[in-house]
Amino acid sequence: MSRTLRLGVNIDHVATIRNARGGRHPDPVRAARMAAAAGADGITAHLREDRRHISDDDIVRLTREIELPLNLEMAATPEMLDIALKHRPHAACIVPESREERTTEGGLDAVRHAAALRPVVGRLVDAGIRVSLFIEADPAQLDMARALGAPVVEIHTGAYCDHEGPARARELDRIRKAAAHAAAIGLECHAGHGLSFDTVGPIAAIPTIVELNIGHFLVGEAIFDGLDSAIRRMRALMDEARPAATP
Repeated sequence: MSRTLRLGVNIDHVATIRNARGGRHPDPVRAARMAAAAGADGITAHLREDRRHISDDDIVRLTREIELPLNLEMAATPEMLDIALKHRPHAACIVPESREERTTEGGLDAVRHAAALRPVVGRLVDAGIRVSLFIEADPAQLDMARALGAPVVEIHTGAYCDHEGPARARELDRIRKAAAHAAAIGLECHAGHGLSFDTVGPIAAIPTIVELNIGHFLVGEAIFDGLDSAIRRMRALMDEARPAATP
């Protein structure tokens, strides 16, 4: 159990805005520098097969110019594996990916795709890259992540954020139990997807979750109050909730 909670800032949608018109502005690497100054503990970037936001050049620059740990979100494909092995980010989070989706929808089915995931996880681990699997709050998925050799899982919080009232409470309970199970079987537990100022507190208070990855909401809030302000407020809300995370 950890009283320390890390914040990974996902800069994908800074690149989405840039790509809407082409050119170089706004620069996601500049956003990463601002995130570091505002209190982020790491930078997350998803290099999709369709390159709809983060580009290959962004990954080159992030690994070269940013001192914070880089968490590369990637599909389990030969192309993405080669890119990860070439750039050696601090971490690689394997996510499901579909060209039809607007963003990553739901967690990876590690049980169903175990045979395909095993060699990818193995090669990343052998290269010294910290591997996580982006999965649902399901004990079977957690057990498979451990069996595949991934030391980290990231629990999908989308359903929790999308629901309200009793349905949200049920999703929170699922996440809390999954995080406890992850710790019990020796996995480091992260969480993310859809978290906002309104929803982050109860997740941040779960003592067995040690990292939150947040992006779209922060970039959206930056339009109104600036990226620095949005990240600092999110950091403060996380820290405020954390004292409740008692072993």
